[in-house]
Amino acid sequence: MKLKEIQNLIKFVAKSGASEVKLEMEDVKITIKTSDGNQQVIMHEPVVVPQQVPTAPPIVSAQPVVSQEAEDASEDSKYITVNSPIIGTFYRKPSPDKPVFVEVGDSISEGSVLCVIEAMKLFNDIESEVSGKIVKILVEDSSPVEFDQPLFLVDPS
Repeated sequence: MKLKEIQNLIKFVAKSGASEVKLEMEDVKITIKTSDGNQQVIMHEPVVVPQQVPTAPPIVSAQPVVSQEAEDASEDSKYITVNSPIIGTFYRKPSPDKPVFVEVGDSISEGSVLCVIEAMKLFNDIESEVSGKIVKILVEDSSPVEFDQPLFLVDPS
């Protein structure tokens, strides 16, 4: 409902002599009260429409179920995770025409540059703090990353 429509409604209620009018629509609830001095009070409350959450039927199984994520987590626990030290945009290459810093399977040593994270127009080299082999790259090139977000999995053996 637009402001002009509300103003016209107030004028109409004032002329009609009604002391209170309530109007309830899908997303708006308006109450107009008038007093003897022709003062008008407007109460505007948004109406919250409850949404139903679909529920899945329960699954009954005689055997314990192990999710794929749980299996991956147990396999990944033997690896070291390299996390983002800053918020920014993750890049695997120093520039668009250059090759990527590391690929899955590459051996790295402490101090090797793994990627670049751009933050506020500054490109920050992210260096490895461990030696090992890149097992998995967890972030897509040119995507935003948060502080402490996992970037790489490294096998230290």
